[in-house]
Amino acid sequence: MKKLNTLALVGSLALAGTAFTASAADYSEGIHKGDYKWMTANLMRSQDNRLPFRNDEDTYLELEFGGRSGIVDYYGYVDFFDVLDDSSDSLHDGDNMFAKLAPRFSLDAITGKDLSFGPVQELYIATVTNIGDQALWEHYIGLGSDVQVPWLGKIGFNVMARYVRENFGGADESKWDGYMASTNWFKPVVNFEDGGFIAYQGYLDYKFAADEVGSQEGRSSTSMEWFNGIYYHNDRMAIGYGLKYYKDMAFFEDESETFPGMIQDTSGFGHYFSINYKF
Repeated sequence: MKKLNTLALVGSLALAGTAFTASAADYSEGIHKGDYKWMTANLMRSQDNRLPFRNDEDTYLELEFGGRSGIVDYYGYVDFFDVLDDSSDSLHDGDNMFAKLAPRFSLDAITGKDLSFGPVQELYIATVTNIGDQALWEHYIGLGSDVQVPWLGKIGFNVMARYVRENFGGADESKWDGYMASTNWFKPVVNFEDGGFIAYQGYLDYKFAADEVGSQEGRSSTSMEWFNGIYYHNDRMAIGYGLKYYKDMAFFEDESETFPGMIQDTSGFGHYFSINYKF
C-alpha cells in the first residue's frame, strides 16, 4: 500500500506541473458512447537491437490491438519471432514469442465523477503484464492518466509498481521490485487530400529503483526504452521507421560481463522497419 500511495503522489505532482488545461472525459450519455477497437498485423524488422545476450537482429510478426470498451482502455500485442525461419536471425531456435497486455480501468467511469484537473483529462488504474515464452512473467500496477500537452495533444502517462513472477531465476522473482514511468503518443504531422497522413508516434518506458535485480553483478536498478517512429498511414496500410534508444535494457548494465566471454551491449540506438495491415 505504501508503494501505491507513493505512486499516486509522484504521478499527481508530475502532472500538475504544467498550466495546460484539458477537457474532461464525458460520460453523460453512458460509458459505452465512445467505444472503439482496432487491430493490425505488422511485419517488423529490427536491426542493432540492444536486447541482452546479443539478440540484435530479428524479423518478426506482431499482432497489435487496442481500443475502448466502457471502463476499459486497452492495448496489447503479441510478437512471433524469427517468422521467416532464418538461420541468421538472432532468435532462430530461441524464444518464439513475447506478449504485452496493458489494460487501464477508468476511475472517472467507475466512480461516475469528473476527476479531471489541469492538463489531466482522465484517471485510470493502470496495469501492464509482460510474458515471455521462457521464464519471464512480470506485472505492473499503479496510477494512469490521459494528459493534454501542447502540440502532441493527448498522451498516456502512467506510474506503476513492478512485481516479478518469473525472471529466469533472478533475485527479483516473487517480489515487488522497482517502478515504471511510461508515456505514449500518436501525433499526425502531415495530412494528405486522399485521407492519408504521416504521424510521429512512440513511447518511453523508464524503470527505476529495482534494487533487488540491481544488487546482482552486471545488473542495473534502472532501464529505459525510448521509441520514436515516423509512419505513413492510410485506411488499410501503414509503413514506417522507428529509432529506439536503449539504456541498460532489461536491467543488464551495458558492457558488463554477465557470463565469461559474454559482454552485454544493452545501451545505444536500434532501428525498426515495419509494414502494417489494418483490420
